[in-house]
Order: sequence, then structure tokens, then C-alpha cells
Amino acid sequence: MPRLAAATLVFLSSAAVLVLEILAARLLAPYVGSTLETYTAIIGVILAGIAVGSWLGGKAADAREPRELLAPLLISGGALAFTSVPIIDALGANLRGAGPSTTTILTVLAFFLPAAVLSAVTPAVIKIQLDTLEETGRVVGRLSALSTTGAIVGTFATGFLLVAAFPTRPVVRGTAVLLVLLGVATAIGLGRRRTLTVGGALAVAAAAAFSFAASHPCEYESAYYCAYVVADEDRPGGRALWLDTLRHSYVDLDDPSYLEFTYTQWFGDVIAAIAPDDRPLNTLHLGGAGFTMPRYLRATHPGSTSEVLEVDPLLVELAQDELGLELGDDITVRIGDARQTITEVPERRHDLVIGDAFGGVAVPWHLATAGFIELVEKRVTADGVYAANVIDYGPRGFLRAEVATVAAVFEHVIVLGREGSFAEDAEEGVGGNYVVVASNAPLPLERIRAANRERGRSDDLLAGSQLAAFVGDAEVLTDDHAPVDQLLTPRPRA
Repeated sequence: MPRLAAATLVFLSSAAVLVLEILAARLLAPYVGSTLETYTAIIGVILAGIAVGSWLGGKAADAREPRELLAPLLISGGALAFTSVPIIDALGANLRGAGPSTTTILTVLAFFLPAAVLSAVTPAVIKIQLDTLEETGRVVGRLSALSTTGAIVGTFATGFLLVAAFPTRPVVRGTAVLLVLLGVATAIGLGRRRTLTVGGALAVAAAAAFSFAASHPCEYESAYYCAYVVADEDRPGGRALWLDTLRHSYVDLDDPSYLEFTYTQWFGDVIAAIAPDDRPLNTLHLGGAGFTMPRYLRATHPGSTSEVLEVDPLLVELAQDELGLELGDDITVRIGDARQTITEVPERRHDLVIGDAFGGVAVPWHLATAGFIELVEKRVTADGVYAANVIDYGPRGFLRAEVATVAAVFEHVIVLGREGSFAEDAEEGVGGNYVVVASNAPLPLERIRAANRERGRSDDLLAGSQLAAFVGDAEVLTDDHAPVDQLLTPRPRA
């Protein structure tokens, strides 16, 4: 086999493995979310596939003519890449919000075999290229380096280019097609046409048909989310925006002052308390999604300004096209990660900062640390308020840590939660949304309670010694140590 052909096979097969690894996160996210556990499962499974494939590929190359192996390995790898899509879509629908173990099992079923089969290509090529023992180190080193280089190129090309330019499933299927064609070309080039059987062709065709027939859970897909909009059957103007596994936003196209989610109603209570005369507020929003609160402020506090930091440009387009958002001088957007874009926001300008940025079920860890809260504190006026949405269940370790973190930066902190959620005899699975409210000026507690009662609610407001007792010895999250996913307790499954 010519050196160039050997290098090409090793490079492309390794690149394909990393393409699948990067895309696995997007395929899995609509069903199990995009959390640290998801990425851990993917990395662990792919590494296991590479290890097993390299080992068994080397054994197979010693046991038989390695030239007979290459075409079947590449074609089989392509066929298995095709099946990763329908496996995830078929099984994932019943595993929404799954924990680490089921996420790992789903990843194994979808990606272990293609990673293992494609990783067997490199040892087979090495065996072909070894003419004498004197060249062992040079040949193994060169091809191992090419394999790693292919993996690096596959990683960067997918993460920086392919995900941004194309939907996930076409990229997976395109990779599968290229692998199959590469296998066919290899069989012809090595004079091993007899490895191209009718049965193999039928198996590849079946895998491809299985893949293209798979249901697609995404109405819209970006580099960050699988998104779809669902109309509310009980409210004509109601629209819910789903991102991956969660219903993230709700807007009423006919009534922007309507707040469906309890936590957005708590935001409304805070707004009513700090601006009881409906005076305009200069507000900074961390996360846009459906733009519920900017539209609410425009309707209820005329003259307000809303500056929104949103990482995903697709969500801005989606909010404009389907959720009634009209940008203007009063609602503006900065595209980019809030940790970076907040530094572009002038200091001491905003009366209110609303935090509602999520990656899956958790606030992204770098938006939960004291370092980020300090950046928020610099953006509010002397009596400005920070109100952040947090989701946690059970012992609520993340909520406690986040309150401790916010309290390390702001002088006054309270937490709003559903009625009874802080009671000593609360059920073990208690939890859901909470809103952490902070300011360097005393907070209008009674006005917040009054606004809550006026809506017919009797939600809990935790402050002072009661809040301190709830927080206990929870650690302050820092940029050096912010185990958000480990502290977070997901919603108990029924």
C-alpha cells in the first residue's frame, strides 16, 4: 500500500470517530440534556471504543491478511454511523431527562461500535506498512501521529465549522456516506473486490434507510439547542418554546403582560415592588430565549429599556419569527456568551438584572460563580436589583451554594419559592424553580409579598436568619471550583 493511501485511511477514519464524538452531544441533548454528565458519558464511551477497536484490530491484523480487513471495517463503520441516529431517536424518546447511567447506556448503544470498528483501521494499516522490524518505530510513530492529527482536525472542523453550518443529522449521514465510499474505493484499490458482497450492500442500504426514516425531534436546530415551538391549546395566543428537554419560555402573542411560569411571575412581583408606580426600568437580561420579560416590561412599564445577552442567534430569529418579538431602541440584543458580553455593558446603568440563562437544567457554571456575580454587581445602580432563576430539587445543594455565592457579593439577599418548599417537613422531592433576589440596598420585602398575594398566591419568601439557616455551610462557588452539575439534584422521575 502506498504511503499516501495508508496515511489517508488512518487520517480519515480517526477524523470520523471524532466527528461522531462531537455530534453525539447534539444528538443526545434533545433527550438527556446538555450537561457535564452527557459529555462525560460521550468521552468515556468513545475512548472505550477506541481502546477496544485498537486492541481487537491489532489482533485481527495478526490473525489474517490485513488488506482483507480495511474495506469491511470502513464500510461497516459507515453503516454503524448511519444507525446512531435512529438508535438515539428511537430510545431517547423514552429517556428524556435520564440520569448518568441511562445516558451512558444510550451512548454505548449508539456510538461504541462505530468508534471501535473505525479505530481498528489504524492497526491494520500499520501491519500492512511494516516491511521490516527495523522500521517498526518509524512506521508506528508516523501512523499514530497521523491518526491523532486526523482526530484533531475532525474535532476542530466539526466544532468550529460543521455544527455552525449544517444540521447535525445530515453531517452524521454525510460522514457515513464518505466512510462507505472510502471503503469501496479501498477494496478496488487493493484488488479486494470480493469483499464487496451483495449482503454487505444490502446491510448498508438498510442502515441508511433506517437512518433517514428516523423521526427528527427538532423543529429548529442551532449549534447550542434543539428548539421547537408548541401552541397552547387552552390559550389561543400562547406559545411555549422548548429547548432540548425543557420548556424554557412561554409568551402570549396577544397579551405580553401575561406570565405563565411561576418563576416569571416572581420576576413580576419583584418588578412591581421596585417600581410600584409603573416607572420605566433599565434592565439587563442574562439569556433571552423567548424574550418573555423584555416584552413584559415593554407592556407594563412603558419607557423601559431591555438589553439582552443571548448566546444563540437562532433564538433571536425564532423569537422574532414565531414569538412576536419586535426589536427596537427599547429592546436590544448582544450576541455571545454572557460571561464575555457583560464586560461590554456600561457599569452602574441598570435598575434590574434578570438572570435566566440555562444550559440544560442548570445555570452554566461560569455564570454561577462569585467572579461572574461581581461583574453583575458592577452593572446595577446603587439600589439596583439582581433576580436570578435557579432550578434544584431534593437537598438543593446547588441552590444553597448559589445563594451563598450571591450573598458573598451583595449585601441583601432573599429567595422566593413555592409555598411550603422551605418547611422542615417538606417532602424529600421538593423543589423546582426558585428566584434569588439580591441588592446592596434593603429589599422591599413587604411590597414583594403584597404583589405575590395580589395575584392570589402565598409563595414563600426566605430572608434573614431563616435564609442563613437554609444555606448552612454551603460553599461559595468560584471560577476555580464550581461543581454545579454535582451539586444539582435533578427532578425526581415518576
